[in-house]
Amino acid sequence: MTRSRITANDDFGPDDAGAPRGNLPEWSVSELSSALKRTVEDAYGFVRVRGEISGYRGPSPSGHCYFRLKDDKAVLEGVIWKGVFGRMRVKPEEGLDVIVTGKLTTFPGSSKYQIVIDSLEPAGVGALMKLLEERKKKLGAEGLFDEARKQLIPFLPEVIGVVTSPTGAVIRDILHRLADRFPRRVLVWPVRVQGEQSAAEVANGIEGFNALPEDGPLPRPDLIIVARGGGSLEDLWSFNEEIVVRAAAGSMIPLISAVGHETDITLIDFAADRRAPTPTAAAEMAVPVRSELLANLTALGQRKYATWQRSLERHKRELTMLARGLPKDILAEPRQQLDALAERLPRALRANAQVHQTQYSRVATRLAPQLLLNTIERRRERYNSLNQRLKASLVANAQAHRLRLSRYRERVTGFGERAQRATAALVKQHQARVERAGKLLSAFSYRGVLERGFALVRDGDGRPLRSVTAVTAGMRLEVEFADGRIAAIADGGGSPQRATPAVGSAAAQPSDAPAVPNARSKSRSRGGGGDAGGQGSLFGAS
Repeated sequence: MTRSRITANDDFGPDDAGAPRGNLPEWSVSELSSALKRTVEDAYGFVRVRGEISGYRGPSPSGHCYFRLKDDKAVLEGVIWKGVFGRMRVKPEEGLDVIVTGKLTTFPGSSKYQIVIDSLEPAGVGALMKLLEERKKKLGAEGLFDEARKQLIPFLPEVIGVVTSPTGAVIRDILHRLADRFPRRVLVWPVRVQGEQSAAEVANGIEGFNALPEDGPLPRPDLIIVARGGGSLEDLWSFNEEIVVRAAAGSMIPLISAVGHETDITLIDFAADRRAPTPTAAAEMAVPVRSELLANLTALGQRKYATWQRSLERHKRELTMLARGLPKDILAEPRQQLDALAERLPRALRANAQVHQTQYSRVATRLAPQLLLNTIERRRERYNSLNQRLKASLVANAQAHRLRLSRYRERVTGFGERAQRATAALVKQHQARVERAGKLLSAFSYRGVLERGFALVRDGDGRPLRSVTAVTAGMRLEVEFADGRIAAIADGGGSPQRATPAVGSAAAQPSDAPAVPNARSKSRSRGGGGDAGGQGSLFGAS
């Protein structure tokens, strides 16, 4: 069947309303939905739509985002797939006026059309400012901008970490300014300062510097500078993202924000510990001027020296004034004692030197080369003697070990022979016990009874029959002799009667074997049988 496509030019006027439609093709619901989907996608394959976001509740559990775009007259369903949402620089927010770009399609499951969004951007600077203010209020309510949580900037950091683009003019300005003021070691964390991935990279840079160990191979910065040159609000938008603001607020290292020019305001400026109007100003905040420090130190040193001199002069004057108040002869006796001791000091020094000279001479005679050689020779002889004694001791120990091993070997050999004899005796003993048990088993076995001429009668299941009353007419029987077995069938039931022993019979039937009257043999035994010996026949006449 040929199906035609529905178009806007098809004429379904009032005159045709009542006409029969027998020649029109029939569509299934799925086929019609697919045709409509192709028509919409072909006609609106790529469109840009402006509207206000409504009904946004964040990503679904699957990661996709569903919301509506609306204006004052119409509503359009919108969807952002998980992979596209992760790459978006500006995320959708409730009530935000945006311009979206994507493909128009239909959703047959609910008979509606929707736009699959590939990119999203605010509709003008006014929308961005509105979004910025709302985000500022939200983060401020969480306490991320409180002054009480901000840290003090170190006076002279040893290592400075800079999060910025490694190819821009910002890093060169910072390095040049640091070299002019006070050279410090600088670690650069390279990031993109503009674009979709910029916010994530800046946040990773701040968190990466904080994650460095203090004693690791790469030193942990004492100060972090997040820097970027000037630009438009859209260019600086990465520094307004929540991920960057939260990373700056959570930094344990003091952080200076130097984004844009003095008139540019971003949210990271409120979360940072200090805000610099320019990257160059951030370098000036980070370190003092070395020449000014030297001048201040010199001035402080001069002031300290002048103060010490004034203090010394004052103490001198005080000492002079105190000395005037002392008696004139108060130092006469100590001075006389000092003179006496000064006279005795040279003699004492000479006597002390003489004593030490004598001790030195005595020790020097003991350290003569010949004495040292004699001492070494005596110790060498002693060591040789000890070595010979050690060797003799080792030989004696070896001989003693060999003798002990020989004695142990003889004992092991004797134990082995005794074990063999004991094993042989034990085996013979067990063999005798086995033979006695075998004889006892043969004595108690019923086969010995069969050898004396008795027979054992069993029923068809192989159970022995102990009474004649257990035999019924037509019952299958099995009779076992000493030399074989035969099968039989009972002619009639048995009745108990007193057994009369036959006079002159060679053997009697056992008491526990039932009599089988009028039994008819089905087969013959291998040895044959008859009525010999007066025992009587179990099988009747053939």
